[in-house]
Amino acid sequence: MAGAGESGGLLATKLFAPRPQPGFVSRPRLAKGLNDGLARGLILVSAPAGFGKTALLAEWARQRPVAWLSLDGGDNDPA
Repeated sequence: MAGAGESGGLLATKLFAPRPQPGFVSRPRLAKGLNDGLARGLILVSAPAGFGKTALLAEWARQRPVAWLSLDGGDNDPA
């Protein structure tokens, strides 16, 4: 049963891209790589924790229509 703030078992906060934090450094070269990847149909962004993947994607997503879903370790249980 979904509780307050949930939609179909997902928290509503998992469906919105985060806003860039103060001090965020824009990375135009990486954003260009994401734009170039659009033609391929799938983009994989992989880096260790804390390297700015979410911040990069959130900034990039502000410039186009996207669907956003944040997942964490607790989302790995199909039940």
